[in-house]
Amino acid sequence: MNEPLCYRGRTIGAEDIASIRQIIAQNPRASRRQLSVLVCQAWGWRQTNGAWRDMVCRGLMLALARAGHIELPLRKFTPPNPLARRVRPATDFLLDQSLLRGPLRALPPLSIRQVRRTDEEALFNGLIERYHYLGYTQPVGEQLKHLVCAQDRPVACLAWSSGPWHMGPRDRFIGWSPAVRRRRLHLLAYNTRFLILPWVEVPHLASHILGRMARQLSADWETVYGHPIHYLETFVDRARFKGTCYRAANWLCLGKTTGRGIKDKQHQVTLSVKDVLGYPLAKDFRAKLCESEDP
Repeated sequence: MNEPLCYRGRTIGAEDIASIRQIIAQNPRASRRQLSVLVCQAWGWRQTNGAWRDMVCRGLMLALARAGHIELPLRKFTPPNPLARRVRPATDFLLDQSLLRGPLRALPPLSIRQVRRTDEEALFNGLIERYHYLGYTQPVGEQLKHLVCAQDRPVACLAWSSGPWHMGPRDRFIGWSPAVRRRRLHLLAYNTRFLILPWVEVPHLASHILGRMARQLSADWETVYGHPIHYLETFVDRARFKGTCYRAANWLCLGKTTGRGIKDKQHQVTLSVKDVLGYPLAKDFRAKLCESEDP
């Protein structure tokens, strides 16, 4: 292996390959999972929550084996894939769908509730599945779901998840190097879905909700995951939307996506090009997102 390999933000060189080979040789009866944990322990390779990155490590080892750099033991167990048999969210709920129209000030009091892991999560998932043009997809990594209600009547849904690994306009705006991004990406939240329900026609409601979310989201994230959020981001498909509500809520347009996607190998545009929008949650967001974690 003449050139280093970059895998999930970690540079893998010849010494790392030799280290994996040695661990495999010293543990001939170990399974692939056990070997991945041993490699993580040898490298001190952990997630931000302190857990070993053994799943990522297994993916790395499989890639190295396929490239002929290491030889893995035969697979002993294939875990079930819950995504392969995931049932689509139910959409047969009953809701008041009468037209809700008028000025924002005339709406009943609004509440924004974090509903992930609550009894209202199924309703949230069903609303996204039924009324959002992208439908519902199960997020990965850290994630929150917010249901916005006027009194007890749902009017909007917002889904948040861990940020995309690499985004050129965002990384340049923040001032992230690859190494710093790897350590601090968990302090960013990505708005994956924003839905105003189709029977709601209230001018300025969307930007008002975004403003309130910016004041609430970090505290909600810390409650669930034990750390704050300092920056929000989203993408806007300009073929469908103008992103007016985000701009009205003072989100910044930082540039555009390349349209190639994370799996691109041919450097060809295969996806729609989207605007990259960001919203810092504090004036010193760059210091918070770029500071070292070292003592």
